[in-house]
Amino acid sequence: MENVLNLPPNLPQLLRQGQADAREMATLLEIGQTLADARQLRPALGRALELLGRTQGVTRAFIMLHDADTDELHVEAGFNLDDETARRAVYRVGEGVVGRVAETCKPVVVPQASREPSMLQRVAGRERAAGRQEVSFVCVPLAVGRSAVGVLGVDVPYAEARDFEQLTKFVSVVASMVAQALKVERLVESERARLADENAHLKQELRERFDFGHIVGSSNPMRHVYEQVEQVARTNTTVLLRGESGTGKEMVAHAIHYNSLRAGKPFVKVSCAALPETLIEAELFGHERGAFTGAMARKKGRFELADGGTLFLDEIGELNASTQIKLLRAIQEREFERLGGTETIKVNVRLVAATNKELEHAIQAGEFREDLYYRLNVFNIFMPPLRERKPDVLLLADHFLEKYAREHGKHIKRISTPAIDMLTSYHWPGNVRELENVVERAVVVCDSSVIHGHHLPPSLQTAEGSGTVTRLSLSAAVEAYERDIIQDALKSARGSRKKAAKLLDTTERIIGYKVKKYGIDCERFR
Repeated sequence: MENVLNLPPNLPQLLRQGQADAREMATLLEIGQTLADARQLRPALGRALELLGRTQGVTRAFIMLHDADTDELHVEAGFNLDDETARRAVYRVGEGVVGRVAETCKPVVVPQASREPSMLQRVAGRERAAGRQEVSFVCVPLAVGRSAVGVLGVDVPYAEARDFEQLTKFVSVVASMVAQALKVERLVESERARLADENAHLKQELRERFDFGHIVGSSNPMRHVYEQVEQVARTNTTVLLRGESGTGKEMVAHAIHYNSLRAGKPFVKVSCAALPETLIEAELFGHERGAFTGAMARKKGRFELADGGTLFLDEIGELNASTQIKLLRAIQEREFERLGGTETIKVNVRLVAATNKELEHAIQAGEFREDLYYRLNVFNIFMPPLRERKPDVLLLADHFLEKYAREHGKHIKRISTPAIDMLTSYHWPGNVRELENVVERAVVVCDSSVIHGHHLPPSLQTAEGSGTVTRLSLSAAVEAYERDIIQDALKSARGSRKKAAKLLDTTERIIGYKVKKYGIDCERFR
């Protein structure tokens, strides 16, 4: 009969090939989805190999990964592979067909496995090892860059007419998908390990930074503070820190947390004075979606975020009355509700509060609840003002000098004696915070290796600031500067007039005259 439709004579073969291509594409799609959706890669590799068996007629398959430490290949996942075989199947790089593929990063096809001498049969099943079933073996590298991180090997029933080129291409595509998944997993693991190391390093840095030994001060009032912190740190007791602004209450709160049993948990701080009254409650206890205008989603409060750790409430004396009531319940019952919510949330939080207000006066004025005061005032630590810590002024100044000289890239070695006298005679209404700002400013304006009195701000050089200078004429200014550099030279020379004269390029007699004129005690520099 005449071929009216002009159909090609090999149409059945083309149809079969098209169906095979469609099956391959479907298999690749399913393997890609399996690898992409996997939370753990190893089970996903096993499922991918099962797909090859179910859809492509693969009788056995395995994935072996290279161990860089031992330079060996070990089975990571297998299909139709018993556990005992998987355990004993170990290849050195370059050993057998599998090792050669890993070494050269090139695929190898063995049409008849039983006739290939280099087939070591370590991953062969019992029936293949016994020679009861002839199979073809295809092994391709799992290439990342130009090197192989492992191999993918498959057994298929031997067929003389099998298109091994097409089979190798298909298995190579699967191998590239597996290699990409391995690369991503290793990158994720590397990043996770880096973040874990960084997190551990930062936590250790915080512990060291807020260790008792890093709080500067050796005066008697500070020693008493150290004793109190050491007593209370490893308990769960509520602590109330009191003292003027700038005395270091937040640093002590950090020290309490990082020396407590909760050191590995969050340290959450809230400045009650910095938040408006309308937001402080939502900030502390969180809110539900739609609780107020602008509340587009549920938000956890600071109490929830600090669960298991420490919540530091700075300037607690500024809380409004309604928030004080809710805070009292949260401290008493260890539970609260979010703003606009009905669900009761239980938390385990250690509370550290701080204030610069006289809470007793606030109670009398009706500005602070008496019952909340007694809940907070379990363990009271008073932070002394800097004017009561005169021996610590020089220690703190040297600490800040080193800190800001490093930060601003300056080589400033010390503070001159007259500048030290100005620092110690000042009454420091802003406490440690003001001293830190003064030293930073001095570092910024200093153009030599020593900070002198003229580098300090005017507030320390006036009668209003320090009470040490009444009226400064030109001659008095020259004398003050002369006294400054002579004292500085004597300090460098350990009180030796001869060495000081040499440093200032003058004679010992002139130095002696100036020392007598200005009443400088050389012995204090020895």
